[in-house]
Amino acid sequence: MINFFQPYAEYGGEWLPVLLDAMLKTTLLSISAFALAVVFGLLLWFCQASSAPSLRHFASLYVTVVRGVPLLAVLFLLYFGLPGIGVTFDAFTAAMLGLALCFAAQVAEVFRAGMMAIPKGQREAALAVGFTPGQCFAFIILPQVVRVVLSPMIVTFVSLLKDSSLASLITVDELVLTGRAMATEYFLPLQIYIAVGLCYFLVAWPFSLLSRRLAVR
Repeated sequence: MINFFQPYAEYGGEWLPVLLDAMLKTTLLSISAFALAVVFGLLLWFCQASSAPSLRHFASLYVTVVRGVPLLAVLFLLYFGLPGIGVTFDAFTAAMLGLALCFAAQVAEVFRAGMMAIPKGQREAALAVGFTPGQCFAFIILPQVVRVVLSPMIVTFVSLLKDSSLASLITVDELVLTGRAMATEYFLPLQIYIAVGLCYFLVAWPFSLLSRRLAVR
């Protein structure tokens, strides 16, 4: 047991700054991708709720296809495939777009479920007292939907954070790729990957606690 913890005492001063920098990059990637996923997901949700059949069919097809395709395949397509037709992204941008495009489908489904949780009588009552359809949505429906979906959205962000580890396979210098490089340099894979896992836990745990508190409230 003492031998297991000895590398942390011996190399901790060298590992800590490297892991903290990688953790910052992972957090930045996750937050950027999730922000885009929310924007894309809202657009998909509006398409799902649209009166235009073409928009509804497009949103339904997108959600079905994206949820059935592995995230890694999307990342490889964006980073390795698109340059074949002249479209090139750096690794960070490709990872951010790939995560956003895949998780947008989940965000759209979360908002759709939140919308279904609001009784239809809310809209009917608002229209009956003189609200326009736009005012009804903005001031009556949307605030209630946001309250319903807030906890599931945090869970979705935590899932995105963990799936961001796949970005290491397209050379994004985040926690997993940094840990792999450190394991190659120090020949201590067990201790290093435990430290990497702890870094992910330190980022995800506060959001998990927040999600539980919101769910209880």
